[in-house]
Amino acid sequence: MRRGQSIPANPQTAAGSRSKRYVLAGQALEAEPLPAGLYLVATPIGNLSDITLRALATLAGADLIACEDTRVTRNLLTHYGIATPLAPYHDHNAASARPKILTRLAEGAAIALVSDAGTPLISDPGYKLVREAAAAGHMVTAIPGASSVLTAISSSGLPTDRFFFEGFLPASAGKRQSRIAELARIPATLVLFESGNRISAALADLAAGLGSREAAVCRELTKLHEEIRRGDLATLAAEALQRETRGEFVIVIAPPAKATEPTAAEAVDALLRNALTRGSVKDAVDEVAAMTGLKRRDVYQRALALANDAGDDRAG
Repeated sequence: MRRGQSIPANPQTAAGSRSKRYVLAGQALEAEPLPAGLYLVATPIGNLSDITLRALATLAGADLIACEDTRVTRNLLTHYGIATPLAPYHDHNAASARPKILTRLAEGAAIALVSDAGTPLISDPGYKLVREAAAAGHMVTAIPGASSVLTAISSSGLPTDRFFFEGFLPASAGKRQSRIAELARIPATLVLFESGNRISAALADLAAGLGSREAAVCRELTKLHEEIRRGDLATLAAEALQRETRGEFVIVIAPPAKATEPTAAEAVDALLRNALTRGSVKDAVDEVAAMTGLKRRDVYQRALALANDAGDDRAG
């Protein structure tokens, strides 16, 4: 089924003669019948082996699989010998496809929803479908599995007790920088997605807006050319200009210094020196005060001292 093809009609005619099987380690296994409902199935983010047995049985036993790109999902199904019909469900057709899926659910169909990679609804379409299916009284359940967000956090070496998932930053530089300024105040590890053609610009803006925080840049997770680079944001931004930019990126950034704890004078001086290389004393004070939670008056006095020591005439 190609992108744009309509959702198959009645589940009895669409899947009545289909064998609901999947192949695992060369052995054909029969999938158990599924109760009617919407199944949110996590799929591999790269390595096809990263799929659960429950996910395979669900995909094989469903009457229909709604997916972002039928070509991507078909590769997965072919690998495991699954013949379940596919129908596209993506940002561009969701408004017209969603009522048809809800109708199928009302008729008693078991429908799986997958994204191209990872856990559905994480920066992928599906939120409105889940909300409307639940509101209509249909069973909605998740089949957990691979997630690039959790994979990146666990391998980053950064705090995992609290994190904030931002998804993709705005594409335009101005909006991106404004959003980064807002993110600077969040007291948690930050997790972002980024595309290869914007990774260098994004890291440069993150380094300018968040200062010398530790971070990890994860590229092509679970795939053949997986790469995880760790360091401070400024270093990672500089390296990005010389590194491979093809693929999918997840950026993990350490939380800001805790405002409730005293910040070492040396650390504040380092942040101020970095900020002073990029702007005026006023701008540097605003940035460091926001990052550390210290009183602006105290940061300003320290900034003046550093600017005077360096013979910097920007204080005036």
